[in-house]
Amino acid sequence: MVVIDMKKLSSIDRVVVLAALVALIAMFLPWYGASSTYGGASVSGFGSGYGWVGALLLVAAGVYLALLRSGSNVPKTSVGPGVIVLGLSLIGTLLIAIRWLSLPSGSGGIGGYSYSYGPRIGIIIALIAALVQVVCSFRLFKSSGEALPWAK
Repeated sequence: MVVIDMKKLSSIDRVVVLAALVALIAMFLPWYGASSTYGGASVSGFGSGYGWVGALLLVAAGVYLALLRSGSNVPKTSVGPGVIVLGLSLIGTLLIAIRWLSLPSGSGGIGGYSYSYGPRIGIIIALIAALVQVVCSFRLFKSSGEALPWAK
């Protein structure tokens, strides 16, 4: 059984892991929906297209970092952990941002009837968590002194 020791994580590591947890929770919240005077419907991150893949990459970055810092047996790679965490965070953020920008939205109404459709709170929370994770992952990468794979 793997035990993650939070005491072994630096403050930046903790923020990356916390952002991953927030992204995981956001996947279950409404990402897209429609509402009208008479009701509404919404779909979670899992039902809103490919955006959930981006959130899952954020979760993977947080889990990888937590396991690595806790001393778990993580497979060795040709690139360092800073590059892996930053790469997962960047790709995840890009996927969530593209999904958010590609969701149709609008509103209208006539004679006491109104409607609206568009992104909901879940995708906004996921995008904020993604941006926080990217910033902290970049700081983690810079402080590690690692080189980018193509800059060697």
